[in-house]
Amino acid sequence: MSSHPIEGLMTTAMQSIKEMVDVNTIVGDAVQAPDGTVIIPISKVSFGFAAGGGDYGGESSSDNSQEEQDSGKFPFAGGSGAGVSINPVAFMVCGQNQVKLLPVNVNSSVDKILDMVPELVQKASQMLNEKMSKPKEEHGKNKKEENEKCKE
Repeated sequence: MSSHPIEGLMTTAMQSIKEMVDVNTIVGDAVQAPDGTVIIPISKVSFGFAAGGGDYGGESSSDNSQEEQDSGKFPFAGGSGAGVSINPVAFMVCGQNQVKLLPVNVNSSVDKILDMVPELVQKASQMLNEKMSKPKEEHGKNKKEENEKCKE
């Protein structure tokens, strides 16, 4: 039994999609800036595919119709289609001993807040360490001053 014409339509459409969409479409090629920073584009890829068709027979006697069915000589009508959508999502910036994900949609406040959390924690930790070390130094100075006053 030979292959059906719809198989050819589907194969052609799927090969075209395969050529258009691969891993490099989602995570793009890295670009190196003059200062050594590496920028990697990240995209969202969506695609759809449809194929359909049918065999149509003419008016003939039932004997001829059975022969045409067996030999597969009915006329075939079909079609296929595919669509691809590629949207940039973010850029990954690697450089200066850090990695940042910069979203294309700059209105995403939640993403900005989440990106700021590590910096805020580090600053708060530094401030606490400074405040904890100051009272010990001042407390030590006050004791020395009191001891000197007592000696006089």
